[in-house]
Amino acid sequence: MAKFKDFGGGTSSAEKEPVKFMLHGEEFNCRPELQGKVLLDLVARSSGDDPAEAAKIISEFFKNVLLEESFARFDALLVDPEKIVSVDTLGDISAWLVEVYSSRPTQGPEVSSIGA
Repeated sequence: MAKFKDFGGGTSSAEKEPVKFMLHGEEFNCRPELQGKVLLDLVARSSGDDPAEAAKIISEFFKNVLLEESFARFDALLVDPEKIVSVDTLGDISAWLVEVYSSRPTQGPEVSSIGA
């Protein structure tokens, strides 16, 4: 028996659903898919205790996922003194994007009541 598996080329990015999010009334467009290595690097580098390195990793992550025009607006928003974006919010956006790109929900489905 031969030991061989073809992992194929997957689908093209043009066939993928767009990834978007809203923040302070602005819509930001992300790449429809992301290289797995970007996510693996994020996980590998985020295991340290250095807050400066963690901040750098998050900045690089957003630069990798956001389309160029959206990244420029997002980066400007993060220094706007009138529109505060907390560290918690950045973490929530990052976690959601990781979930979308890895196709693995970070939370279980919401429980719904029957008949409601």
